[in-house]
Amino acid sequence: MLTRVARLYGKQDLKVETQAFSEPGPGNVLLRMAVGGICGSDLHYYQDGGFGPIQVREPIISGHEASGYVDKLGDGVSEPTIGALVAVNPSQPCGTCQYCDKGEPIHCLDMRFMGSAMRLPHEQGMFRDWLVVPAKQCFAFPSDITPAEAACAEPLAVCLHAVAQAGDLTGKKVLVTGAGPIGLLTVAAAKHAGASEIVVTDLADAALSRAPAMGATQTINVISNPQGLAPYQEGKGTFDVVFDCSAAGPALRSAFAVIKPRGTIVQVGVTGDMTIPLNALVGKEVIWRGSQRFDQEFAQAVQAISSRSIDVRPIISHNFPLENAVEAFEQAGDRSVACKVQITFS
Repeated sequence: MLTRVARLYGKQDLKVETQAFSEPGPGNVLLRMAVGGICGSDLHYYQDGGFGPIQVREPIISGHEASGYVDKLGDGVSEPTIGALVAVNPSQPCGTCQYCDKGEPIHCLDMRFMGSAMRLPHEQGMFRDWLVVPAKQCFAFPSDITPAEAACAEPLAVCLHAVAQAGDLTGKKVLVTGAGPIGLLTVAAAKHAGASEIVVTDLADAALSRAPAMGATQTINVISNPQGLAPYQEGKGTFDVVFDCSAAGPALRSAFAVIKPRGTIVQVGVTGDMTIPLNALVGKEVIWRGSQRFDQEFAQAVQAISSRSIDVRPIISHNFPLENAVEAFEQAGDRSVACKVQITFS
């Protein structure tokens, strides 16, 4: 049996090819894939061949956020049931290393993450028509949820984990820098967690236009309104929490300017080395905390999407069939119009 796959060979070298796949073995299921979302890391692999020390060194099937329908069950599998729409958790911690042993699988020393070029051989991803995967990585949705929504479980899990790093947000004033898919889902997660005011900044009006539907109370284009955050600097700062989803130097400097003393900055976006306002970090006694990936938040994301207590539909901007995968990646790189670009499978 053959399946089509979207395989990346290097910078701007993506091909749709076919390869064989087998029947699901014990503990596995065969999925007829439905929708896959292009993530920022997928885009970095495509546009630049990687990011930082993580580079594509051999052909890799792209994609780590996707949904599909259960087609066959391997021996010993009863759940999920045949025909169920599921999202696939791409995270596969080893379960035995020192960090897994102490309940911190995010920091697993032998982590396998689908669609990642961190390891060699690379961990192959989910942009394909058919996928065999362990049943334990599949999370089912009710019948009224669309495959496009289900495919947003992974990025939403990232954002739920980020929001959890900030503690109780009930009644808090929050700033989110960067209104890409992760920024917008962070807005939704912060609103869900009880934030009373959520201000969102970005460079593009198209990105900011989606923010109110996700829960933003105010948006600021820092290009057309460079002084838009100035009022929030009064009294040593007015935001309780800042989620930096941009990883841009100017945005991070602004974050330190508008955060309250002893406020929390959660670093969600990543980049290379940069200078930081160390005096503000020390003088305000700011908590600056990183956040990466997720653990139990994947199940929480599935529940939130299933109940639509978090509605992910406003971030979905484009979809392309698998045969047009290159066009999909090119579209995803155009932030003037695109937000979450998805690929559909047959």
